[in-house]
Amino acid sequence: MLLRLPSRSVTPERVWADRRRFLARLGFQGLGVWSLLTGSGWGLDLPPPTGSITPEASATRFNNFYEFTSDKRRVWREVAALQTRPWAVEITGLVAKPRIVDVGDLVRRLGTVDRVYRHRCVEGWSAVIPWTGIPLRTLVDRAQPLGSARYAAFTAFLAPEAAPGQARHPDWPWPYTEGLTLAEARNPLALLATGAYGKSLAKPLGAPIRLVVPWKYGFKSIKGIVRISFTEARPATFWTTLAPGVYGFRSNVAGGDQEWRIDTGERQPTPRLNGYGPWVAYLYGG
Repeated sequence: MLLRLPSRSVTPERVWADRRRFLARLGFQGLGVWSLLTGSGWGLDLPPPTGSITPEASATRFNNFYEFTSDKRRVWREVAALQTRPWAVEITGLVAKPRIVDVGDLVRRLGTVDRVYRHRCVEGWSAVIPWTGIPLRTLVDRAQPLGSARYAAFTAFLAPEAAPGQARHPDWPWPYTEGLTLAEARNPLALLATGAYGKSLAKPLGAPIRLVVPWKYGFKSIKGIVRISFTEARPATFWTTLAPGVYGFRSNVAGGDQEWRIDTGERQPTPRLNGYGPWVAYLYGG
């Protein structure tokens, strides 16, 4: 099915004009990128996110990236020293096809889709962001996990010389780590984002590749990924290690409370599973 969204919830026209040039730079001229949405089985008939697209300036200038700073309004300044090209991702663990692959090559081999997702931080703020990325299930299937694999573990970069937050807190469990069950990783909503707003991914948003899991709190969507491992045992994760009584491994959006939009300050109720229950509730017996 096609991804259907009303006009108020889609990326502005000028951004999509830029997107053709962006895709050309990545070498997509002959790959029929638009057919990935309409003919590959990855298009999803999603409901429109609540509210309009968050402006790009708001999304890139207010976010968490603890590798650099705990000040959400300074992240975009602090990330400048991080070099995001070249950038390789290691696929390892209990898989038939372990490999190390450059992000650009990964995009060219696996193709991308466009998704507009709600983002809900455990701190109470929210945004609606148009992502471009690789469906995580595509990578999982290409890696061919062994029968004993139960989890996908994600590891971010470690670069204290470029990331002052890592240098400032050497006792924290760096590098940042996160994990999903293999069933969650294979859900069609899970995305390895490589772009946003019709452009390559901005550094404050996790360039050059990050996880986006829209039904979970934002800290599960790890940024700056350098390794994806498939394991039998549940992996340790950054925030669960720091505060296990507060940050559980699952960390699905509970719903029932209020959130506020980072661009408008508007308050609205948060739905259970961030509104994606029809696509993910089966994972949890509901």
